[in-house]
Amino acid sequence: MAEDLMEKIVNLSKRRGIVFPSAEIYGGFRSTYDYGPLGVLMLRNVKNAWWRSMVQLRHDVVGLDASILSTPKIWEASGHLENFTDPLVDCRSCKERWRADQIQGVCPNCGSTDLTEARAFNMMFKTYVGPVEDEASVAYLRPETAQGMFINFKNVLQTTRKKPPFGIAQVGKSFRNEITPGNFVFRTREFEQMEMEYFVPPEEAPKWFEYWYTERLQWYKDLGIRDDLLRLRHHEKEELSHYSAGTVDVEFAFPWGWGELEGIANRTDFDLKAHGAHSGERLEYFDPVTNRPYIPYVIEPAAGATRTMMAFLVASYDEDVIGGEARTVLRLDPRLAPYQVAILPLSKKEPLMKLADEIFDSLSPTFSCDYDDTQSIGRRYRRQDEVGTPSCVTVDFDSLDDNSVTIRDRDSTSQIRVPIAELKSHLVSILGWDAGAC
Repeated sequence: MAEDLMEKIVNLSKRRGIVFPSAEIYGGFRSTYDYGPLGVLMLRNVKNAWWRSMVQLRHDVVGLDASILSTPKIWEASGHLENFTDPLVDCRSCKERWRADQIQGVCPNCGSTDLTEARAFNMMFKTYVGPVEDEASVAYLRPETAQGMFINFKNVLQTTRKKPPFGIAQVGKSFRNEITPGNFVFRTREFEQMEMEYFVPPEEAPKWFEYWYTERLQWYKDLGIRDDLLRLRHHEKEELSHYSAGTVDVEFAFPWGWGELEGIANRTDFDLKAHGAHSGERLEYFDPVTNRPYIPYVIEPAAGATRTMMAFLVASYDEDVIGGEARTVLRLDPRLAPYQVAILPLSKKEPLMKLADEIFDSLSPTFSCDYDDTQSIGRRYRRQDEVGTPSCVTVDFDSLDDNSVTIRDRDSTSQIRVPIAELKSHLVSILGWDAGAC
């Protein structure tokens, strides 16, 4: 049943323009994906919901957009050049390569146990800046967004006049040369992260660590994921990263089992100390109350945007029967749905089309709207259900006389008649939506 659900999600994503295999006309390219017309809307909504929660609605967090290309000095200081590795083995029978910690000594491809000894493989993508490919021009595509926030700590501190506790947030692309990507968009080599580094007085780190993993778990619940599909998992001491004094994962029950959505780590003062030592800069905060400087500890909530979008797709997927007919429906929170409203003229007659266009123009500044005038109204309802549109507005011939339209609810399929003059305010009320939430 789990495999069946995953297959349905993948097929729906391809059929409805949510996610396409990248370079598909050339046979695809190594677990890379393109986000289609609906996927790019939903992914943007996920990122916007995160940004609104983490930055817009808080006075203690500011934003940043750091460079993707970076000097090796950053990754030497952070420990990535030395520690950002996977143990690799080769199968001597079929020549496939695998992560040693994921295959339990047996090749998943051919079943052979004749494997090479494990060796370390660094997962960062190396490139060259400039026309000459030599060691002096080496650069890396960032494997995480975190380091851009650490190396800008002093800049942000000086320009915003923030004081601990405060955070720096960033949403952006990261790149990891994963040996065994898989499970659709769950693990890919190119992905987007939503990370925040929260700088706190060292003695307050335990309090803020608990605050942030509790806060981040609630965020997923507030956007519609059921309690039984989420859990917190505290890392055992032996699995902690070299910089971590404690890590908690928010995990989701994917069709193949529990998987990490977000990690919340107490990174201590490791990163600021390391970059301070390697750069010669004093990355510290001077506390005017105690009249002493200190290096803040850092609490880091780090989520994958693409992985999170996938979890919302899985959690919202449902099948039911309406009027004796089976339907597929994504019960997405309106804040995440690609479209909040669909405008559906009952006919292609010019007066109806003109009125429907006017309604679209009046609603689109506030809502993400679709416009569909093809096939029967029943088929159009089903198409909107399948992509999670919460409300459909049907413009019929009576609308020309009574200046009213019909609003259909996605989940209950119930319908109500509303005057066009009250349509926007009514949609705001039933969707819990306002322009500031976009």
